[in-house]
Formats: sequence, structure tokens, C-alpha cells
Amino acid sequence: MKNVENLSVDAIDEFHKKIGLNVKYMRTKKGFTQLQLSQALNHKSVGLVSQAELYLKKQHFNLEHLYKIAYILDCKVGDLIDIKRKPKI
Repeated sequence: MKNVENLSVDAIDEFHKKIGLNVKYMRTKKGFTQLQLSQALNHKSVGLVSQAELYLKKQHFNLEHLYKIAYILDCKVGDLIDIKRKPKI
């Protein structure tokens, strides 16, 4: 049985980075700017979206964010967390 103690901090960081890239890919594919997505999420600035897409300061999307983003971008949450996807940005 696997144990989370064997999961490195780097692996978690890479997971969050990949999700950020997937969000960016889907956002640009649908023609949304960071500001438009932020506003659709009822945020007043692009801070969350811009930082989480790049995983700056360890800022990342939570499950509620991903659910709302998938709704806004008309895609599946799975599209946003697919770590095997190789988006072309």
C-alpha cells in the first residue's frame, strides 16, 4: 500500500503547476483573458488567476475554483486536472 510520506513536496508542486498550465490552456483556447476569467469568478483582480496559473508564491486553485472554472469555460474538471495533458501554449 502506498503512503503519502513517500510523496515529495516537489511532486505536489509539479501537480499544482500542471493544473495551472491546464487552466491557462483551456482559458486561452476558449478566448478568455485572465481578467475575464477573474471577473466571471467574481474576483476584483487577476491576482488569483495569474498567480495560480504560474504557481507563484505557491498560489494554487482549490477544488471550488476548479469546479467554477470548468463551468465558466464549459469543460470538465478532469480537463483541468489531467496531469498527462500536454497543452500547447
